[in-house]
Amino acid sequence: MRPRRSMSLLEAALLLLLAGSQQCASAAADLKILAPPEVLMYNGTMYAACKIRPITSLPGALPKVYGLVLFRQDHPHGKLEILFRLNGFPKDVSPEPQRAVHIHQYGDPSQECNSTGGHYNPHSEHHPNHPGDFGNFKPQEGKIYTLIESEATLFGGLSVIGRAVVVHEKMDDLGLGGDAGSLLHGNAGRRLGCCIIGVFPPSPWNMYHKQYISQLKRN
Repeated sequence: MRPRRSMSLLEAALLLLLAGSQQCASAAADLKILAPPEVLMYNGTMYAACKIRPITSLPGALPKVYGLVLFRQDHPHGKLEILFRLNGFPKDVSPEPQRAVHIHQYGDPSQECNSTGGHYNPHSEHHPNHPGDFGNFKPQEGKIYTLIESEATLFGGLSVIGRAVVVHEKMDDLGLGGDAGSLLHGNAGRRLGCCIIGVFPPSPWNMYHKQYISQLKRN
């Protein structure tokens, strides 16, 4: 019987290299299948944004909110970053009340943003455990200009692309209000404005993120 030849170090190294190449090719194929084409265009990063428009029929005492909400996330498991640039809040109120912002289920801004439905709640959780429950923001000089991280995602079946961002009249009670509304929507009051999240090029994010970082350094 012919003795079995042991594998040389060179042969073992070649096999490992081949296996690694196959894994990389498989990962690249998965990326093409699972991620939008923009991820490949922008070096593995996905960008999205929406333009908040006010509800014009609101009573005069309520603010007419407008601005941008910008999104950035690295594929496949990067943390979603969200940059808010919102304007139109009253400047002559002290202290300025906090305002709730959430992602809502439907990308339909009609009917004074009421057609956006309830909070986006893919796991059937109580509020404030929805992935788009951003919490409360306190305007400064009539503006909300801040950067947060979120449990929401731009990828896969749970992607928030095509859904709505809604700015609310009141502060979110974060599920501590002691009633059914608190566990559903945080008793955040009427909708001041909304927008539909869509895929964007990186240029708006890069420009406004740079401005945000510069402002932090100045302060």
